[in-house]
Amino acid sequence: MTAAFLAALALSGCAPVGPSGTLPSATVAPAAPAPDRPELSETVRAHFVRQEATLRARGLMRTDGGTADAPFGVSILARNFERIALYDEYVEEGGRLLARESPSRLRRWEGPVRMGVEFGAAVPPEQRARDLGSLRNYVARLARLTGHPISLVEDLRAANFRILVLAEEERRGYGPQLTALLPGLDALSLRTITGLPLSASCLVLAFARSGSSVYTQAVAVVRAELPDLTRLSCYHEELAQGLGLPNDYAGARPSIFNDVQEFALLTGHDELLLRILYDRRLRPGMTPSEARPIVRAIATELLGGES
Repeated sequence: MTAAFLAALALSGCAPVGPSGTLPSATVAPAAPAPDRPELSETVRAHFVRQEATLRARGLMRTDGGTADAPFGVSILARNFERIALYDEYVEEGGRLLARESPSRLRRWEGPVRMGVEFGAAVPPEQRARDLGSLRNYVARLARLTGHPISLVEDLRAANFRILVLAEEERRGYGPQLTALLPGLDALSLRTITGLPLSASCLVLAFARSGSSVYTQAVAVVRAELPDLTRLSCYHEELAQGLGLPNDYAGARPSIFNDVQEFALLTGHDELLLRILYDRRLRPGMTPSEARPIVRAIATELLGGES
């Protein structure tokens, strides 16, 4: 945002692979026309289809939740929460974002979260319908887990957590719409979105006012060209990260918050992270040392005292 806002960034899909009611309607911005160069989107689509196939052939992008072979207790859950919720994945240095983990403070939303999705004109109607159904169910699940008011709204102008599903050329040219949606968006955040590298399938930026650890705005960007499971995985990870779980941690298992991409969808372990995050005993702005004993107490309660 402006200089009075600070952003937390999470990127997904960066691991190298080598050689109840009515569904909300989609908002399609007329200023985001279908790409003039469909071959660009086809190149991107082919890349991610190959990537998903390779990952799944290696036994990654699992959808089983990992309960059978990835047990965890209180100590592991508390450690994973600290590393995922209380560390940042990226730092800004010299006008660039660098992948370097650093301690941070607990951040989350205090007011209602109104999620709104916008599909670019290049997204086929059947894909929009599938995604809206998935998002509706997932947003309701996030609300249940956190006990926080989280909803999916029809009008993007009423949203404070925007989900943009755009093809490559749409996203590259989306700068004017972004600055209209988020007045004062800083140049680095704008470049990060419009210049999303092919190594990343999606991202989320969550914003808090300078000096505050309370999120008030967020924007998630998901490539429209992604195959179905990768796209669903992006929704699961980016929306949860935008609620206040910004980091990926290599030791977290079973979890989507791990760049190895072993798991494609939110796991039971990750559900517990969200329950801890929105427990009222924790307060936005807490440091790792301040939060640590409270997190352990909550984890003990959630797991029935299992170490």
